[in-house]
Amino acid sequence: MWYWLFKFVIVGPILVVLGRPTVEGAENIPARGPVILASNHQAVLDSFYLPLKVQRRITFLAKSEYFTGSGLKGAFQKWFFTAVGQVPIDRTGADAAQDALNAGARVISKGKLLGIYPEGTRSPDGRLYKGKTGMARLALQTGVQVVPVAMIGTDKMNPIGSKMWRPAKIAIKIGKPIDFSRFEGMAGNRFVERAVTDEVMYDLMLLSGQEYVDVYAASMKDQVRPSSADAETAAAAERVPATKAS
Repeated sequence: MWYWLFKFVIVGPILVVLGRPTVEGAENIPARGPVILASNHQAVLDSFYLPLKVQRRITFLAKSEYFTGSGLKGAFQKWFFTAVGQVPIDRTGADAAQDALNAGARVISKGKLLGIYPEGTRSPDGRLYKGKTGMARLALQTGVQVVPVAMIGTDKMNPIGSKMWRPAKIAIKIGKPIDFSRFEGMAGNRFVERAVTDEVMYDLMLLSGQEYVDVYAASMKDQVRPSSADAETAAAAERVPATKAS
């Protein structure tokens, strides 16, 4: 019940006004039966706008941190994500990857739409990053089709680090379902899983128009994240008046 209230009454109308969202290719999502929706990931709002414009209910695998926070904010996050039917996964344990696959398989076994971000995390700079193979393994194990989805403009409305939404035009492009039945019985083959993942990422690149980067987004974030010493140096530099280079 809460899912539909948030979509049509509480949050949805605000999102429509702020983003004036349009959707192209909605007919590519089957009217019934299990499907994996594989989307690029520009911002947290991707998980708001995609359900807003897709008629069927979508279940995303959400990081467990959304369910374990403390204080009023933590309690609200746990209630919100539970109310809209999202599934928590622990991404830190030794069995994190398998736990995520098991959670996804349970959603698919119930005939639902499963939303997945193959990049594993938000893009740090608006480009499309290398996909992780968990999505491919899940598709091969369950035999379901993968529908690529490109979210466009959510990073303008909800830039990384911003606490306020700002008006921006949102577009959603949904590609044709990809059938990987030609690889039946080959789940667990890392070369096949990489080929499946790359095929989906190629379609996402064409749909979104993003530049593709053949490295993982998480590794890029680690490279650009400053150490505490670097942060202190940068802060000190900001307090020193600029001087002309000799």
